[in-house]
Amino acid sequence: MSVLLYTLGVVSFVVAILVSIGLHEFGHLVPAKKFGCKVPQWFIGFGPTVWSKQIGDTEYGIKAIPLGGYVKIVGMLPPGAQDLVEETTYDEDGEAVHKVRRSNTGMFTQLISDARAAEWEYVKQHDTDRLFYRIAWWKKVIVMAGGPMVNIAIAFSLFVLLFATYGNPRDEVVEPTVASVPACVIPVEEAGRACTSEDPATPAAQAGIRAGDEIVSFNGTPFADWDSFQQQIRGNADGDAVIEVRRDGELLTLETNTTVTLRQTSADDQALTEVGFLGVQPEVSLQTGGLIYTGKQMETMAAETVRALGQLPVKVYEVGRAIVGLQERDPQSPVSIVGGGRFAGEAAASDAFPLTDKLVTLLFLIASFNFFIGMFNFVPLLPLDGGHIAGALYEGLKRGVARLRGRPDPGHVDVAKLLPIAYVVGLAMLVMGVVLIVADLVVPLHIS
Repeated sequence: MSVLLYTLGVVSFVVAILVSIGLHEFGHLVPAKKFGCKVPQWFIGFGPTVWSKQIGDTEYGIKAIPLGGYVKIVGMLPPGAQDLVEETTYDEDGEAVHKVRRSNTGMFTQLISDARAAEWEYVKQHDTDRLFYRIAWWKKVIVMAGGPMVNIAIAFSLFVLLFATYGNPRDEVVEPTVASVPACVIPVEEAGRACTSEDPATPAAQAGIRAGDEIVSFNGTPFADWDSFQQQIRGNADGDAVIEVRRDGELLTLETNTTVTLRQTSADDQALTEVGFLGVQPEVSLQTGGLIYTGKQMETMAAETVRALGQLPVKVYEVGRAIVGLQERDPQSPVSIVGGGRFAGEAAASDAFPLTDKLVTLLFLIASFNFFIGMFNFVPLLPLDGGHIAGALYEGLKRGVARLRGRPDPGHVDVAKLLPIAYVVGLAMLVMGVVLIVADLVVPLHIS
């Protein structure tokens, strides 16, 4: 049964991500067609075609390698005066005949020239007004931003649903109510074991504090929040402790002495230090909220994702070191779709997760991956959508400045000149993707 559930979790996650990728490509396709561009292909995956169907002038289909998707918009690269002759000819079917390239020197010059020529494979004589590079710069921005915005919209919709119903696991609310009282003081290095007759009772147990008691004050100081309460206890060493609690609507005053034990300095600092100890665990709930709350949370996520993207090459390098055994893999390191599928499978198969938590985990994974895909595609480098957006914005700026100064229209921005950068970035993305996939197979992370 657990194998079946694991498989179901993995398949559900992978299918959801592939659907998201398909919707991402629709985010490009729909506005491109709306603005009159020719869009001959929409595919999920790469490699050999598994299935396809021609609808209008667009072929929709699925390919064998489910690691992405693409939509072909004709004419994204304008003809280059130095690369191509000025005249285009067409055969009897109206297909564009490859333009004769002038003599090119240098590898990148030849690559650019080949890329320009490839753009004309889908161009027929009546398509010259349907080329992407000819549309207004702001239309180019809408077309290229449409894909990643679909992913962000998917993430937002899922987060709204989860935050409004289940709550936000990243935003815990610590209540003033006692959830549990440990029976004994166990050294931090032995955490998880059962109490023995040699372990001293916790001061809270000695004082008679019970689960469900609401903390009102500590040594005369009114309860403000759990962090302040904890700091008071830690600073009390082995001194007197007078705790006022509310139990079943009645105020009770309980007395004891805190004890001194080794504990972590803080949640972020693993160093141990001697502090005062009482022995109470608070009730923790998840913060809930609607549209505005979700928007603020995603604003925070966006800032965190930008920082993570800046650190991504270093993080992937560290993952590579973990693959060859030079270091342990950081639990916070990035994962591929393989790692995401593993998380979904483990959550689905775990006996510790009730059905609701299994579904919530799956939806959080789908939302998080969509948000990252959307943010990643806004990076202003080719071949990512953000690179095309940056080129379109630059084109709009150049033309606007020219109009203000009464100068001739400078024409379209030639993004083909940035193809060497696109090839380097594309290779880097491929290498990072392979490293993460291998790591998720060799040194996988597991859901906690």
